[in-house]
Amino acid sequence: MNSGIAVLTISHAIQQAVAPVFLLAGIGAMLNVLTNRLARIIDRSRLLHARLESVSEEKAKVIHQELAVLTKRGRVVHRAIGFATTSALLVCVVIAVLFISAIAQWSSGVVVVGLFVLAMGCLIIALSGFLREIQLATRVMLNGP
Repeated sequence: MNSGIAVLTISHAIQQAVAPVFLLAGIGAMLNVLTNRLARIIDRSRLLHARLESVSEEKAKVIHQELAVLTKRGRVVHRAIGFATTSALLVCVVIAVLFISAIAQWSSGVVVVGLFVLAMGCLIIALSGFLREIQLATRVMLNGP
């Protein structure tokens, strides 16, 4: 009988953890997009730095302007990656707390709510950073550096 209760308890804990796991998958996909954008920014920056040595002062000024925008974009993406990673870590802690509370029969509602709200706050900030970086990139595309 005791093992039957434990199996039911564990299956209930798994059911509770399914939604946060899907959220974790979404955050992982977002991190993939953000890291790809950062990689492209870094590649473009390296290319422009290599060109600086062999261009006139006039072209160097334009390259420095573009490098300034790339630096700004890189910082925004870097922050977004940090907040998305923090959000993913908080979701992992939510899942762990759900399992621990199910096994230990501990009422963890307040802790889970607090962690989940923090995770969503970090995700909101990360998504805002992603939007900001897209705006910066689009502005350069439309208006030049």
